[in-house]
Amino acid sequence: MGLIIRSSAIHAAGCYTTTAIRKGAHVIEYTGHQLTKRQADKAYDESPITYLFGLGKGDIVIDGHSMAMFINHSCDPNCETEEEDGHVWIKAIRNITPAEEITYDYCLYDGGDDEAICNCGTGKCRGTMYSAEEVKRRKAAQRKAKSNGHKRG
Repeated sequence: MGLIIRSSAIHAAGCYTTTAIRKGAHVIEYTGHQLTKRQADKAYDESPITYLFGLGKGDIVIDGHSMAMFINHSCDPNCETEEEDGHVWIKAIRNITPAEEITYDYCLYDGGDDEAICNCGTGKCRGTMYSAEEVKRRKAAQRKAKSNGHKRG
C-alpha cells in the first residue's frame, strides 16, 4: 500500500494513503529507537515536539523515525495501534479510501501539565489527545484539589 506525507488540516503534516486500505489491514509499523521512559524524559525535557510511543505500561518508548510518526491524532480515527511481539502496528479499523488521512487516537496518559489540545475537528472531538480515562482522572483530581481548598479556607 502506498503512503505519502503532505499538509494536514489536523496538524502541520499528515500521513495519507494513495490506495484503498481494507479494515483489519496493517497500515504501517511505528519504528524507531527504543528508550527507557527516563531516557526519553531526559532527552526531550525541553522539546515541545516528540514522536514517542509508549510500549506496554509505558516503561519503554519508541522514539519514532518513520512515516508513522506523521500520523495525526483523531478522536474519530480510521486506525488503531496494536502491539505484537514488541512491534507497534497501525491497523485499519474500517475501510479507508485513497487520499484519506491516516489517523489514530493517541490516548495520551502521561503529559504533566500539558493540555494536549486536539485539533481533529470531528463531531466526536473531546478537545484533548488524552485518553477518556486520563480526562476522567484529571477531572477527579481537580475536583479533589478544589474540595481540599474549600476545607482549608
